[in-house]
Amino acid sequence: MSATETGLAAADALLQERGVWRNLEAYVGGVAFAGSAAAFAFGDGTLRLIDLADRQEWRTIEAHDGAALSLAGGPFFVSGGDDGKLQRIAADGTLTNVASFGSKWVEHVAITAAGGKPLIAAAVGKAVHLFDASGEKLKELAHPSTVTGVVFDAKGKRVCASHYNGSSLWFVGAKTDTPRVMEWKGSHIGIVVSPDGDCVVTAMQENALHGWRLSDSQHMRMSGYPAKTRAMGFTRNGKWLATSGAESVVVWPFFGGGPMGKAPTELAGGDEGVLCTMLACHPQQEMVAAGFSDGLVVLADIGTSRVLPVAAPGRGSVSALGWNADGSHLAFGTEDGFAAVIDLSKKS
Repeated sequence: MSATETGLAAADALLQERGVWRNLEAYVGGVAFAGSAAAFAFGDGTLRLIDLADRQEWRTIEAHDGAALSLAGGPFFVSGGDDGKLQRIAADGTLTNVASFGSKWVEHVAITAAGGKPLIAAAVGKAVHLFDASGEKLKELAHPSTVTGVVFDAKGKRVCASHYNGSSLWFVGAKTDTPRVMEWKGSHIGIVVSPDGDCVVTAMQENALHGWRLSDSQHMRMSGYPAKTRAMGFTRNGKWLATSGAESVVVWPFFGGGPMGKAPTELAGGDEGVLCTMLACHPQQEMVAAGFSDGLVVLADIGTSRVLPVAAPGRGSVSALGWNADGSHLAFGTEDGFAAVIDLSKKS
């Protein structure tokens, strides 16, 4: 075995020893977990459901007549498609149509169960539609331009949307729907909120991030990326914001006055020209799972900068990545249709 082959085998060890996978020949557009099940959303409109207790059985759910564009998990799964449908999928595979929007695409979805009563948000054109767990529509929130990202805050009390020239925050329980609008000129293409709810950060079309600190209306500008940031996530305690869009995982400090005036930490940098395309912060530890354009998947510890390979390159650019709630399972998918679930729980 050559040195290259030895290196690839070592990088693939966790996948080979602890993973299950399928080559499904359709773009993997999303991955999520609900209870003890994992789900992948594919460009052919199907979902694949995997019971974590029996990972060899992959059930096919015909969810959309077209591409599945968005997927979110929580107490159940929701998916959106270019067929205009918002679907609810139970962990056992039961499919329920929540809403149909005709020719309009359901490009972004989110779920929260933080308040004890699950809520669903779906971005369709310029509007965010809110539904309860039963599928009853609660309200429709209008924006000045197409919504490009939607997320609930950690307490489930606000829903936040990115759009052209800024972002909007709405209180889901408000009797009068008036958003707090945060302005910054340009095209904003994704959004995250810090765990304490005080910082909102958007990814921008011009390879930069923009943030707002709500408590004092401070703007935050983070730039220098060679590509667009398609994935962002705060660590569990909100100290760090991990981002894709560079040849490494770029992690910004949100403590000690940061990120302004603070240099980011770079993790898991590899070959020149190989970009980090997707990432997911561990739900319990200060650790990030990252996927790259060559198919490499790694775990990176923020505190020590140690990197542990999960899957070797060669299966297509990583397009979806996610953890289950306790961080015991990691799932990822690629543009070439490779999908895998890896058990990272401690073995007795």
